[in-house]
Amino acid sequence: MRFNRMLLSTTLVVVALVIQVTVLARLQLPGAVPDLMLLTVLGLAMVYGHVAGAFIGFGAGLLADIAPPADHAAGRYALVLCVIGYLAGLIRPDNGQQLRSATGPMVVVVAAAIGSTLLYAGVGALVGDTAARHVGLGSLLFTAAVYDLILAPFTVPLIMWLARRSDNDPLAESQSSHGADVASGWLTSGTGLRLGAQRSGLRIRAARTRAARAGRIKGVKRL
Repeated sequence: MRFNRMLLSTTLVVVALVIQVTVLARLQLPGAVPDLMLLTVLGLAMVYGHVAGAFIGFGAGLLADIAPPADHAAGRYALVLCVIGYLAGLIRPDNGQQLRSATGPMVVVVAAAIGSTLLYAGVGALVGDTAARHVGLGSLLFTAAVYDLILAPFTVPLIMWLARRSDNDPLAESQSSHGADVASGWLTSGTGLRLGAQRSGLRIRAARTRAARAGRIKGVKRL
């Protein structure tokens, strides 16, 4: 992992943890708490891949485990985010192209919210923590998915954009200029695909026009 990746990942994780502890945890919402740490790991993993996602998830989870007012065993959330970061990184395209549809990332967020809650409760049951039983696991799963899905459009696209910019990825710059990256897909439900199709159609029509003009010029020359 390059230095710029480490610097950006550390900065985003620390900022997410501060907001998580000082703001989101104090909202007193029913059920679960919006998990900004989880969304940060997801955004970075979907750009950097599964190996980096696992390392980032482990570090972010371990930091959350030791940060006050943590009331669970150290390493419990680190294991959860490590697994989630690894799995989220597996959806990164091998050809380097960016995800353009909003459907895929939204499914990833819902699956990660439910999966992390189940895994956290499962690990807690192994170490004797039965808090999830008293709160209600069904309520936790539903509220975690809803809260994270509401928060995701305002955080995940920004995190993914910053991750690509820090890598000096030319794909990020071209997609940022044309508005066809995943950030636009989150809020416009696939507008980037339509814009890409329109640009392709314009290029095809321009090529046909040039070919027709070339044919007319050749005909004149033959005369």
